Amino acid sequence: MSNQVHAHTPAKKLAGVAYIPRWLGGTCCYIVFGLGGLLSSLTVLPVLRFWPGSYPQKIARVQRYVSWMFRQFVKMLTFSGVINVTAPSPNPLSKIQNTVVIANHPTLVDVVVLISLMPNVGCVVKQTLWRNPFMRGVLSCAGYIPNRGAQLLLDDCAQVLERKTNLIIFPEGTRTQPNNIINPFARGAANIAVRTATNIVPVVLRTDVAGLTKQQPWYEIPRQTINMSVEVGEAIDYQTYRQIDASDTKLVRQLTRKLEQFYIAQLKHPVPQ
Repeated sequence: MSNQVHAHTPAKKLAGVAYIPRWLGGTCCYIVFGLGGLLSSLTVLPVLRFWPGSYPQKIARVQRYVSWMFRQFVKMLTFSGVINVTAPSPNPLSKIQNTVVIANHPTLVDVVVLISLMPNVGCVVKQTLWRNPFMRGVLSCAGYIPNRGAQLLLDDCAQVLERKTNLIIFPEGTRTQPNNIINPFARGAANIAVRTATNIVPVVLRTDVAGLTKQQPWYEIPRQTINMSVEVGEAIDYQTYRQIDASDTKLVRQLTRKLEQFYIAQLKHPVPQ
């Protein structure tokens, strides 16, 4: 695994009065993030979207701004003690183009962390977020993709990749269930990569304690700081997996299994201290 980073010692678990500042700080981060998204969709984003230029240029401007905005949110979460992100330096994710970036999905803020590291990226967003008044404007202006029918989704993803934009996909589909290394992978990421002839970059998000999981509401702020390392793997070249003599359907199935096995192998073994 390239660009591997070292793990931190697990943080102390807060209890009683000591937890109150953590809860207040973490809750305020989410409130500021929501209000910032709403205000941006009413002010900054329309200006960036309608400033002269081609459609791809407009989308690229908005995506750079969203990446900057998410970096500020990650900094707020770090300051409040909710999460501590360690990413490789120099950051290889800032340079790639026209790539499907896949990652495991341990926490609520995974997509925020990844977008904060990538100035030119889109992602597939569940339909419920498109109905969120705080985020709808941001999602629309940034050219993100609603998770709808399979063929429409594939067409949308192909258009994003054709603009030299990257695409984040979580093959687990939802956050990792407690006590699982990963959830079983769906075939969506491999299907998009195969059908669009696109390279894949696997990213392992390694956390040292459980928190911000699917079973926890957003306001259940972790009592321990979540140390997250972002580990970027070697790109899987389209030409490499295309050499397999198989139909697209069989190739998608084989590639999905290979990716799932890769993540299980990586996450079974902690990073050396």
